[in-house]
Amino acid sequence: MKIASLIARYLLGLMFTVFGLNGFFHFIPQPPPANPLALQFFGAVAMSHFADFFFAVQLIAGLLLLSGFFVPLALTLLAAELYNILAFHLTLSPGIGPAIFAAILWVLVFLQYRESFRGILAAKPAQR
Repeated sequence: MKIASLIARYLLGLMFTVFGLNGFFHFIPQPPPANPLALQFFGAVAMSHFADFFFAVQLIAGLLLLSGFFVPLALTLLAAELYNILAFHLTLSPGIGPAIFAAILWVLVFLQYRESFRGILAAKPAQR
């Protein structure tokens, strides 16, 4: 399980580093979405500069996963990113395969670091 988690961490880190960088440098061409609502969504995200924040979080989390430092923080950041990616592909744009692949990689890495999340996953956390 450790080797699978390590491979998943590197793949997930590489994936989000590359796509985070692509958000700034546009080296992977993307055709416009077929759904007009998805096109409006992308327009609003780009015009409001929210996309810059989104890609910066992807890049930072990807680099953290690749470095092996602050992996639980990277997983927390990517959980929100993956939720948005999955929700977008389920509702506005077909082609959920890569998003499912990324989610599976995330789960494999999470399982290795689940002890780090013990406190936030407790139904009744300890109080001081």
